[in-house]
Amino acid sequence: MVTGYSIRVAEAIQSASDTLLGVRLGRTCLELDVPVTEVAKRLGVTRPTVYSWFTGKSVPTDPDLRHKVEQYVEALAGGKR
Repeated sequence: MVTGYSIRVAEAIQSASDTLLGVRLGRTCLELDVPVTEVAKRLGVTRPTVYSWFTGKSVPTDPDLRHKVEQYVEALAGGKR
């Protein structure tokens, strides 16, 4: 199943509301085993920020960052990393 995420993180992602952009990002990354470090670097944020988005504890609120996250989710879902 999951190789790059702890069971605790994987369960937190799966139990969070998939209506949130960060949770959708988390589920996509979990499915594709995209490292949190890669996500953080790509989006210009910290790893704790990414984990917070993944679990629904916070959301990207800056419009430009939200757009960047949306594009990244679409690219990952389309098979482009």
